[in-house]
Amino acid sequence: MVIDPNARRTDGESVRIAKDVLCAGAQTKICLPDGPEEVERALARRGARRPVLVGDDRALLRMVELLHRRRELADATLSVVPVGGSATVALAHSLGVPTDAVAAARTVLDGTARPRDLLVDESGGVVLGGLRIPSGLAPYGAHGGMPGDGCGAAAGPDGRDGTAGTDGADGHGSGPYGGGARGRDCRCDPCVDDRRRAEDGEGGRDGTGPPGPGREGPERGSHDREGHGREGDGHRPWWTPAARTARTALTLLSLPVIGLAGGARRREHPPPQRLRIEADGVLLTDLDRPVERVSVSTAAPGGGLAEVVVHPHAAGGPLRTRARAVTVSGPDFRYHADALIHGPVRSRTWTVLAEAWTLMLPHRP
Repeated sequence: MVIDPNARRTDGESVRIAKDVLCAGAQTKICLPDGPEEVERALARRGARRPVLVGDDRALLRMVELLHRRRELADATLSVVPVGGSATVALAHSLGVPTDAVAAARTVLDGTARPRDLLVDESGGVVLGGLRIPSGLAPYGAHGGMPGDGCGAAAGPDGRDGTAGTDGADGHGSGPYGGGARGRDCRCDPCVDDRRRAEDGEGGRDGTGPPGPGREGPERGSHDREGHGREGDGHRPWWTPAARTARTALTLLSLPVIGLAGGARRREHPPPQRLRIEADGVLLTDLDRPVERVSVSTAAPGGGLAEVVVHPHAAGGPLRTRARAVTVSGPDFRYHADALIHGPVRSRTWTVLAEAWTLMLPHRP
């Protein structure tokens, strides 16, 4: 039993449950590797024992690729106990493996070995479920700031919009679009009002309004968290908690409306790509016909064919076919295979290997 280090870090309880069930039901040798090299050594020394992986989809892909490279995949019946978040074990779930630790461990002991097809490319990469083009990735920060204003915060590494997590209460966090609380080039109403007050000098053209740099307010030397109103500068900060709330509301109202339901921002569709796609040597589409997306997957377990679906950019339904080999070529493109993003590449050929590997799955009802 190979326990992936990431599984031990993310969900030690599920790892313990799987270990207890497997050790109680069979003679088990436990391996706790710290890296791919130790996994390879453990597989090389397994003898007649069946390899059991406790980990997520990435660990499963690494193990299958390793066994394929060693030309031992056809002789190894793999068992998987998925451990991780729902997104990190989606591939195992789509293959039919239970995501519950107890059910998955019992499948290892009492399940049925079922052969499955495999997609391999000319570089040695493997695809267990399917792949799609384009990869579905958006450039970093592409969905952060609103177009046309300086108030947007770049999207964070987790892909969420940066507006809700800004540093200041007014929604003007530091980032690539501004210099902190108020960007100099920001065109939202509160920032424009601030610059107008600073230019007027007296808090407004009519002489009314909050004290400015030329008028001394009743409270001197007051401090706020943004560093304005330092001792002795004769500047009383005009924004109170109520003014902050009003300015935040004005900022939100000044942003364009993106969606109606739920207020969630929809991800933009990637632009069409010019790709040449061939299935068993038959041309499906060429570079002069842009495509919206392409998907390739194993059609049926043990069928020996890949199902190819091409969605053209022009009007009309998708093109569907089945083939043993699929070649995609064109300008640099990325593709999403199982749980990983690959590329950019200019050409890639995937070939189906019928019943190339075997996976332990629950008994069919």
